[in-house]
Order: sequence, then C-alpha cells, then structure tokens
Amino acid sequence: MPILLASEVMDLAAAAMNDVDKVVYSYVIQIPYLKMALQELQEIFELNSLPVTEKSSAAIPVNAGVTEIVFNAPNQPRLPDNMIEPLQLWERTRDINPYIPMARKEFIPHDLEGVEANMFTYWVWQDNKIILLAANANNDIKIDYVGSLFPKFIQSDTVIPVQNAQGYLSYKTAELMSDMIEHNDARAQSNGGRALMAMDRISGITIKSKQSIGTRRKPFRAAYKRISYW
Repeated sequence: MPILLASEVMDLAAAAMNDVDKVVYSYVIQIPYLKMALQELQEIFELNSLPVTEKSSAAIPVNAGVTEIVFNAPNQPRLPDNMIEPLQLWERTRDINPYIPMARKEFIPHDLEGVEANMFTYWVWQDNKIILLAANANNDIKIDYVGSLFPKFIQSDTVIPVQNAQGYLSYKTAELMSDMIEHNDARAQSNGGRALMAMDRISGITIKSKQSIGTRRKPFRAAYKRISYW
C-alpha cells in the first residue's frame, strides 16, 4: 500500500512557495506549519465523522466491582491512548462472544446503584473517563470511537496515514507560511483556494466509500476554520 511521508508534503509546499530547492523553506522551517495543517485536517475529520478517524479498541478487561475506564492510571482498565470521543460501547462475559451493545446515558441511573448484576448495561462519558455501574462478574468491553489520526511529533520521514491528503496538506502548509511568514495575502489566498478544492476531493472520495452504509451522516463543512484573506 502506498504511503505518504511528511517530506513529500513539504516538497510540494515548498514548490507552492516558489522554492523548489527549499533554500528558504527547509523542512525545519516548514514542520510547525505542517503540524498546524494536520491539526486542522484532524478537526475537520472529527466534526464530519469521516471514517478515517473511526476506530475500534481491542477487548478491555474490566473486573467485577470496577466502575471506571480511564486514560492512564495504575491498576485500572485503560482507554485507548488516541481516543477523542467514544461512540458506542459493547460488552461480553470475559472471553465469551458475542458482544452486546450497551446504552449511553447522561448520568448513571441512580435507581440501579448497588443493584447486583452480571453485566454493565449502561455507560456514561464524563470527565474524560467512562463510568459504569459495578458488575458482579468479570467482563470485557470494546469501544467504537473517534480517534486521533496524526502523530504528535513530526519529522521529514514521518508517515502521514491519509494518502489522498497530500494536496490539501501541501497547499494548506503553503497558505499558512504565506500568511504567517511572508504576510503575502495574494499568495495565501491562492494557496488557500487550492487547499479548499483539495479538501472537496478528499471529502468526495471518503463519503463515496460510505454510501453503501445505512447511517446518518453529518453535512460536510469543508470551510470549518477557514481563514479569510479578503
């Protein structure tokens, strides 16, 4: 499968800045602006539930009496490190299929507190942790969630895990540099327009892949956080 490297994105961004040899816009100069472009792309994907950010966890063992799943705490079930927002939880008796869906609540039902049951049934997402009713048996939970897509630390050889994002990221990086380094409104507007057209292509490709899935989709908002130069 083809991979996209950060260096490939930055090579095109330098070309968009009329600096093919990267005399002015070296990788070191470009990396902070590429990171901004990646963050914006991540947020657009999150807001529009594009499937590239939709992930499922491995089985998470939750022992009897445990009522929280958290990001990082000793001796407690742990949430996926890259999870941003849980979408659906599933539960099963430890190591025994099938999983069955759990119901999301705004608050844990108080009338069930202290009532013994062998399954959790309900879950709450609160304070960056999943809260459960205590079960009297050891179970497993699986989480479908919106996950962080891009790595936190970027170098020239970093793999960008969205192959068809090369055009958007290159032009967006060039747009940001045009605006923040050169203060060149005309060049920023030109590169920004090309970035938006590339985003339209990304959304079209991704949404086509979901057309056969019977789910309700949020309208795509490619102009989210768009910077205006006129």
